[in-house]
Parts: sequence; C-alpha cells; structure tokens
Amino acid sequence: MAVVLAVPTCLLLALTGLGVADRAEDWSAARETEAQVGVLLRVQDLVRELQRERGLTNGLLGGAKEYRDDVQKQRLRTDDAQEELGAALSDGSDDLAGAAASALGEARRPLGDLTVTRTHVDTGTADRADTLRFYTKAVTTLIDAESAGMPDGDRPITEGVQALQALARATEAVALERGSLNGVFAAGRFRSGEYLDFTEIRATRVAALGQFRQLATPAQQSALDAAFETAAARRATGYERQAERGADGSQVRVAPARWWADMTTLVDDLHGVQRTVGDGVRTHAEETGSAATWQLGGFLGLGALILAVAAALAVLSARSITRPLGALADEADAVAGSRLPGAVRRIQEADPDTPVAADPEKPQVPGSAREIGRLAAALRNVERTAVGLAAEQAVLRRNSTESLASLGRRNQALLGRQLGLITRLESQELDPDSLAELFELDHLATRMRRNAESLLVLAGEEAPARSWPGTVTVAEVVQSAVAEVEQYQRVAVAGVEYCRIRGHAVAELSHLLAELVENALMFSPPTQSVEIHGWRDAGEYCLAVVDRGIGMTAERLAQSNALLSGGGTSLLAAPTRFLGHHVVGTLAARLGAHVELRPTEGSGVTAYIALPATLVQQPDPPASSTASAPSTSSASSSSSTTFAG
Repeated sequence: MAVVLAVPTCLLLALTGLGVADRAEDWSAARETEAQVGVLLRVQDLVRELQRERGLTNGLLGGAKEYRDDVQKQRLRTDDAQEELGAALSDGSDDLAGAAASALGEARRPLGDLTVTRTHVDTGTADRADTLRFYTKAVTTLIDAESAGMPDGDRPITEGVQALQALARATEAVALERGSLNGVFAAGRFRSGEYLDFTEIRATRVAALGQFRQLATPAQQSALDAAFETAAARRATGYERQAERGADGSQVRVAPARWWADMTTLVDDLHGVQRTVGDGVRTHAEETGSAATWQLGGFLGLGALILAVAAALAVLSARSITRPLGALADEADAVAGSRLPGAVRRIQEADPDTPVAADPEKPQVPGSAREIGRLAAALRNVERTAVGLAAEQAVLRRNSTESLASLGRRNQALLGRQLGLITRLESQELDPDSLAELFELDHLATRMRRNAESLLVLAGEEAPARSWPGTVTVAEVVQSAVAEVEQYQRVAVAGVEYCRIRGHAVAELSHLLAELVENALMFSPPTQSVEIHGWRDAGEYCLAVVDRGIGMTAERLAQSNALLSGGGTSLLAAPTRFLGHHVVGTLAARLGAHVELRPTEGSGVTAYIALPATLVQQPDPPASSTASAPSTSSASSSSSTTFAG
C-alpha cells in the first residue's frame, strides 16, 4: 500500500517542490534586491559627496582660492559618507550576494589614495587634470560596481535597477561637467584638450538620459523633466552656451561661484530623482518578497496536506495487515530473544539422562489471512528445529568434553606413575651419564604431565590435586615452571623478590608460568634469553615474563588479552594458535590473578601476572633467603625432585 500511494504522492510533492523552489528563489532575489538597493543608495550618497569634492577641488586648482574653506568642509562630508557606506556593507553582508559585496569592496580601493591626493592639493603639487581624473575614476568605479551581483528579479525590478544605473551615469556626467567647467571658469579659458573632454561629457549625459527615458516610468520621466526645468537648470544651460563660445581658447567670463551653485542645485535634484527611483525599486522588491512569502507558505501547506492525506490513506488501508504482522513480529522477537536461548540453556544445563520437557502450545497469531498463518507455522517449525539441533550439539559437546577429560586423567595418572618410577631410578643410579639421561627423561615426562593438565583445563575439568602444605617461595615456583619447558637453558631469572605463595595455588601458578615462558621461548630468537622478574606491589605480588622476539600486532595483542582475561569460555573461543592463552586465562580466573600482555620496549612481548593478596604470604625473610633466586642451570634437576610428585 505504501508503494502504491508513494508514486502519486511523490509526483504531487515534486510539483509542489518546484513551486516552493520558484517562490523561494523569488523571495531570496527580492530580499537581496532590497538589501542591495539600500546599499546602492548609500553608494549614491558617497558618489554625490565625491562629485562635490571633485568640483570644488578642480575650482580651487583652477585659481578660485575662495573654495579653500568649502573644500575642507566637503572633505569631512565625504569621509562621513564613506563611513556610512562601510557600516551599511557590514550590516547587510548576510543579505548581499557575494559578487556584489566583492565588487563594492574592490570599488572602494581607489579611495585609499584619497588622502594622498588631498595632500598634493593642499601642498600645491597637484595637477588639475590628474586630480580630476583621479576623482572621476573613483566615482566611475563606484557607479559601475552598483550593478554587480544584482539578483535577477521580475521585470519591473530589473528595469528599475537599470533605470537607476542609467540615471546614476547621467548624474555623474552632469557632476563631472560641473567640476570640469568649474576649473575652466576659474582659470578663464579652456586648456589644451579640456574642450574635447567637455563635449564628451555632454555626449555621455545625453546618452545616459536617453537610456533612462526608455526604462523609466512616466512618473519618473516627469520627475526628471522637472529637475531640468528649474531656473537654476536653465541658467546652467546658458553658462554651457557661453562655454561653447570659448572652444577656440578665447576668454570665458563666467563667475565660478554662480556656475557652481546652479549646477549643484541641478545635481541635487538629479540625486533626488535617483532616490525616488531607488525607493520605488526597494518598495516593489518588498512587495514581491511579501507575495513570495505568502505563496511559499501556501505551497508548504499544500505539501503538508498532501503528506497528511497520503499518510492517513496508508494507515487506513494497511491497518488490517499490520496488526497480524506486528503480532507475528512480536512472536519472532520472543523466539529469538528469550524462548530459543532459554531452551538451549536448559538443554545444556539439564541432566543428560533426563528427557527435555516439551514447550507449551503457542497461541494463534491474530488475523485470518492464510499466508500469515502459514508464516507463523513456519516460524514455529524453525524454533522446534533449532531446539532439536541445540540438543544434539549439547550432547555432542558434552560427550567430546567428557572424552577429553577422561583421556587427560588417564594420561596424567600414567605420567604420575612414570615420574615416580623415574625418580626411583634416579635415586638408584650412580653412573653420571645414565643419570643425565634419566634427568632428561624426567624433564620430558614433566612436560607431558603439563600438557595433560592443559587438556583437562581446556575440557573444563579440575586437575588432580597437587598441593603442598604451608607455603612455597616464589623462586621455587619459578624453578618448577622453568623445569616444565623444553629450552629451560634460555630462561634467566633476572630478579625475583622474596615472597611465599600458599600451597594450594602452587601447581596452577607453576602451570600458568610455564605456559607463558614456553610461549615466550617459541617466539624468540634462539640466541635470545627470556627473563623472569618478580616484585612486591603493596599487598599483591607481580611477575613479568619478558621476551625480545618478533612481537605481536595490536589486533593480535587485543585478542590474546581478551582470552587471558577469561573472555573465552569454551574451546570454540580459542583457535589452535591461542590454546595456551586459553589455558592461562582459565588458570588465572581460578587463582583470581590478572594476566596481561604488553609490548616490550624495543621489540617483543612482556606478560604481566598480578597475584592477589589472598595467595601471598609475606613474613620477614630469613637470612638465607635474601639472595637472588637460584640460577636456571639447576632448574630442571631441582624441580624433578621437589615438585615431581
């Protein structure tokens, strides 16, 4: 049912998503336009102040010294406008497009040389034409940057932004003409090339105004016409005609102050038209954003309604199927989580001679669907089959364990008798060569006895009791362990502090040490020795078996430490190469000791054994026991007589 309903639902949601994406794009574009127009108006304010400073500076350089105070005041206004633009860029950086923010940042770069230019003007080293070009370049760069990164909105917004750009260029042409002729009127005539610049400026103004009239609304065109029909604008036109008569380099008699005042009025009026156009674009962007917000909410609501209806239909249509399937899933979870593990555990713990009790009859799964009934029956058949297999595996494992334990006990009994016979022969033999061979045979039998005990440990059986009354020194336990390995000559007892071990733990501790020592010998070069250290640590006693062999990887080290900590509870958890570690882990668990493998500094592995305080007895050592432990050269012979029984 979900699949059937998913196809039309996905199609409807896809269509809704297209509408949401379209409205979201319009909303984003409107928001960016609104933010950018706000910054653009700040740019226009800075352009206006730069245009004024350019005109006054050009007049000052042309010889009108009366502009000195006006220039100083105008510079302050320019700096204020520049700071306001920087603040607007910082506040609206999240809403501005990356291209717009980058373009405006680049456009403000030329203003970094504004201080240098002003210094040249104040010191009298500035060239009028170069200074005019500097200001013109800064203004033109700002105007060109206004349109960078402008988002694509609807047609009125796009045309409004384009009209605003055209009007900005026209206003710049008027302002540039004001500044250029201000210098000409102050000097009294055109210099070389200045008249050509004047004509180009007027041509740029005419072209920009023509473009604006094509894009502007009737109201905006009327505002522009009103700006050019003022008395100040008409007087400025008369001044322009007088300037045209000075094309041949003749004297031009126009008061710079009157020209500046009338042209400033015209430029201010044009800036007012610019602000009107910008406010109109921003207002339209706000309306577009509000409309897009409402439409976006409608599309989202429609999508939510589609999902709700589809979900309700899916629930109502599939309710008759999900109920019996849910009951069947609960049944399967109960089988896997509790019933089957419980049955296997009962089988493994039950007396082998007692028959396994039959499970009670399970209730029927609710629902009348024939397929669901068949599935429930199949699940119960799987459960019965699994229980039967578990019973067979339990019997097989029990028989295997009992066989291994029986074989281990028989071997150990025979080896005990063999060791007793060898001991008697050693006591009766006087020939040194024959006695050495008997010692070697004694050593081999001792190793075989340890293997038989390992077999019993792996089978989970307790070895026949080999305990001593009272306590035994750690040095003697170490000697007994060394005597049970093949290459005992390579073992060096580097330093074992005096301590005594309780007699009931001696045999198992000696076995544990022998397994670790033999493992260290096996994975060490034949020329390297294996060291054994022992020391007291508060109430505990610690032993270390150090080898400098090939070492172990971190993964193998983790696996071995898991077995040594008792993580493997059966032979299934101990692969063949880890049987010795499994034996050590089992013996350590019986003793309550902690065994851990760590890398040896340089190379190799060190096995650390921490014996609990319950196994350790620490009386004051006698005078004869303060020396180091006996050397390993006599380990085999002494252990054969002391711990062979």
